[in-house]
Amino acid sequence: MKKIAYSLIGLTALFGASTAFAAGDAAAGKVKAAVCAACHGANGIAMMPGYPNLAGQNEAYLVTAIKAYRDKQRNGGMSVIMQMQAASLSDADIDNLAAYFSEIK
Repeated sequence: MKKIAYSLIGLTALFGASTAFAAGDAAAGKVKAAVCAACHGANGIAMMPGYPNLAGQNEAYLVTAIKAYRDKQRNGGMSVIMQMQAASLSDADIDNLAAYFSEIK
């Protein structure tokens, strides 16, 4: 019986966490994404090798990654550039950008 209860609690937490990332406004993210186009392409598809595609990327991953750059927790490679770009972004800006890029197919 305890296993069932723990499983239900775990599933509730899992599904609750996945919906927490659906808070962004994709239209606002599209406006904010103009600066991202220089490296990641106008439609989230990078034209240069070494820059990742953002189109269709998992929304939760994008939120986590951009916040990690902003908070200087993600280092290596081109992280200095991303840290500078993300430094001025609010949590709402990041949610909006993630919503926009995750919706692009």
